[in-house]
Amino acid sequence: MDKFEKLSGIAAPMPLVNIDTDMIIPKVFLKSIARTGFGKNLFDEMRYNRDGTEVADFVLNQPAYREAQILVAGDNFGCGSSREHAPWAIADFGIKAVISTSFADIFYNNCFKNGILPIVLPQEAVDVLMKDAEKGANARMDVDLEAQTVTTSDGDVFAFEVDAFKKHCLLEGLDDIALTMEKAAAIDTFEATASQSRPWV
Repeated sequence: MDKFEKLSGIAAPMPLVNIDTDMIIPKVFLKSIARTGFGKNLFDEMRYNRDGTEVADFVLNQPAYREAQILVAGDNFGCGSSREHAPWAIADFGIKAVISTSFADIFYNNCFKNGILPIVLPQEAVDVLMKDAEKGANARMDVDLEAQTVTTSDGDVFAFEVDAFKKHCLLEGLDDIALTMEKAAAIDTFEATASQSRPWV
């Protein structure tokens, strides 16, 4: 998992509320446990017509937002089923931070495990960020995880809270496997000692 420290990127506005995980990645695409390849199907039912052509007015199909790395969304983002494919699709598309007034708990935690920073801010702050995102590719937002701030293209700064352990994992690029591997030496020592004291196991 890549380290997340600072991000300066285009923010896409998506003011819909209750965007659930089936909207993020429809169940028909849940045919792989690899973490890659899902970006092309992110928001599939909103991005594409039934014949496979793009919906021209969907935000991520607009030229200004095709390279968006930040998503400013409505309330209760990531609700619905607990599929981890949802953050996989978001990350594979290239989005590294999602800003909302609230997230579903499982989705929120899955984001950290997949290198995405979910940022919770009050409605007034999200409204300002949404307006800034609507400016298009000429307006870039800055996200500083160490300082825990989001800065608009106009220089407005909003501070956000984040769990210290989750922050550490993102800053160091540590997913669950990497966290376990940090303890590899201790695990090896334990197993060697256990084998000697209980050779019958």
